[in-house]
Amino acid sequence: MYTDPIADYLTRVRNAQAARHKVVEIPASNIKKEITKILNDKGYILSHKFEDDGKQGVIKIALKYNNHNEPAIRKIQRVSKPGLRKYAGATELPRVLNGLGIAILSTSKGVITDKEARQENVGGEVLCYVY
Repeated sequence: MYTDPIADYLTRVRNAQAARHKVVEIPASNIKKEITKILNDKGYILSHKFEDDGKQGVIKIALKYNNHNEPAIRKIQRVSKPGLRKYAGATELPRVLNGLGIAILSTSKGVITDKEARQENVGGEVLCYVY
């Protein structure tokens, strides 16, 4: 049993891209589904599919590469950990690569990006950085 399911999710994506896999399977949870939807909306992955296997379900993610077989996600980094939570208020939301990357936050309005959180004027727990 792993203690940080979000870190496990990010590590599986990172390792699959390093090994140049086309698809990666990850055990599902509601927060992982929301992170996957954000990655798909922002163009970091090709597509995703949620499959029910009778237990918790599986997320299948089709990874995205450019013409030179380089991954679309250059870095995916966990910020808030179970041992040390990182929170940001509406005024001090992080900017990733001066706005070129995204920070994924868990807020009272759900799991959203840093840009959406600025528009909604909400803060929350900074889950990860993606660029």
